[in-house]
Amino acid sequence: VMSSRSGFTSRWQALRRLPGRIPLRIKLITAVLALVAIALSIISIAGISVLRGYLLSGYDASLENPGAYHDVVQHYLFNPTTTESFGGQQWLAFLPANGHLQPVLVPVEGRPGFQPTALPRPAMPATASWLAAHDGQPVTVGAQSGGRRWRVIAYDQTFFNPAGGTISGTVLAGLDVTSVYRTVDALAHIDMVVSSIVLLALAIVGVAIVRSSLRPLTDIEVTAQGIAAGDLSRRVPDRDPRTEVGRLGRSLNSMLAQIEAAFHAREDSEAAARKSEERMRRFVADASHELRTPLTAIRGYAEYYRQLGGMRNGTAPGPGPATTASRAGSTAPGPDAGTTAQEREAGPLAASGQLTRPDLDRIMQRVEQESARMGLLVEDMLLLARLDQQRPIERRPVDLLTLTTDAVQDARMIAPRRKIELTVGAGTAFLVLGDEARLRQVISNLMTNALTHTPDGTGIDVRILAGGPDSTLPVPSVILEVADTGPGLSTEQAERVFERFYRADQARGRRTGGTGLGLAIVAALVAAHGGTVGVDTTPGGGATFRITLPLAAEAA
Repeated sequence: VMSSRSGFTSRWQALRRLPGRIPLRIKLITAVLALVAIALSIISIAGISVLRGYLLSGYDASLENPGAYHDVVQHYLFNPTTTESFGGQQWLAFLPANGHLQPVLVPVEGRPGFQPTALPRPAMPATASWLAAHDGQPVTVGAQSGGRRWRVIAYDQTFFNPAGGTISGTVLAGLDVTSVYRTVDALAHIDMVVSSIVLLALAIVGVAIVRSSLRPLTDIEVTAQGIAAGDLSRRVPDRDPRTEVGRLGRSLNSMLAQIEAAFHAREDSEAAARKSEERMRRFVADASHELRTPLTAIRGYAEYYRQLGGMRNGTAPGPGPATTASRAGSTAPGPDAGTTAQEREAGPLAASGQLTRPDLDRIMQRVEQESARMGLLVEDMLLLARLDQQRPIERRPVDLLTLTTDAVQDARMIAPRRKIELTVGAGTAFLVLGDEARLRQVISNLMTNALTHTPDGTGIDVRILAGGPDSTLPVPSVILEVADTGPGLSTEQAERVFERFYRADQARGRRTGGTGLGLAIVAALVAAHGGTVGVDTTPGGGATFRITLPLAAEAA
């Protein structure tokens, strides 16, 4: 019992889930065809019923008039003769009380050229119950044989004999209505054929209309599949916005655009985060390397000073025999064995083993140089950190031409053998709002970069020009260019030249000096002043560094 109940439950659940597994187009077409079939059936049934009633109404009017057959039946009852044939396809019979059915008129069918033949009489029970149920009501019955139809009626009647006496019984009258039902059947057949044609045509047209109407949903499905495959640029084809599908497509496209923008923003954010993390790691590594070099030098000279006996119990004795004695116990195998870079640089100090005043001055000078270098590096890093925090800078009118002239004069003093030219363009006064000290640092770093990274004797051309609103800056501006004819930069170097601690010399050599922060400071300071930086270069054809700063309102 439990098994059968479980099987019935599973079948019922499957039946309930069946509509959810049927495609929408099949549901729509099936629903339309079912509704049309029901409508056609109702129309056909109503039309056939009305036509049948209309055609039978004349026959019923004749049957519902008992007086039409009274004389015939009375003549049959009181003047008994043989049953007469009546060519009007009528049937008339009398059923006396507690008697048998007696035909009064036998219907015949006459055809030209043929002998009239008697038609089969109506097939009716003629029982008391049937007669009572249909008393005075016309009813259609079949024939005893064949496919003919009769419309019959029964009613009680009493006949009086002129000679005396009465006879009571039931008169049954019938009319052949085969033609009526043939007409009705023909109409039903026509309705069925026409309905079938209409349903078939409607199915074909419905399939086409439903498929055309659901094509936008198919496009949405295809678009969704493309987006799921990774193509976020796919969009639903535009439709008429006055339609529901058009409004749905527009809403979906708007949503997809937002999703694509959010996805790309997340990708950009992740890429920026990875790039920032990579830059931070590189920054930390470069800063550690740059700080380690002067710290190592300072510690090395301090260690060398201590090894030479310059410090005992926290005091620094002067040079003398104690220093020699402190090194007498060493077991150095040769004159150069076990020496450090500081010892080799000291020269005579390593040979004599005595710490003289010039030696001490030389050591302290190197310590001071490395300390100053480390201090400059720390200051540059501190400046970049402050600029990253977007701390406000001083805003005063500054004559950029004056700063540029001073920087050019300083460069000519530093490199007298170089040809350094200054070109001033026509225009208004080159005034900008900013911090004079920081702007001097910008120009100085650009000049130092040109002097440091080009061979001796390479010419430098400094140009200061007036710029108008353009794609770089949408306001009047001042353009400062520092161009050289040196070896130039590669494409990769030009893209990374303003990065922190980036140097084209990947070996980190100290021949040219610098820490790789000069141009990064230039970019940060110019950005803090609301300007832009850029570089134009050709490998082997020199480089042109360009800064653009907004012109002050006083100059405009």
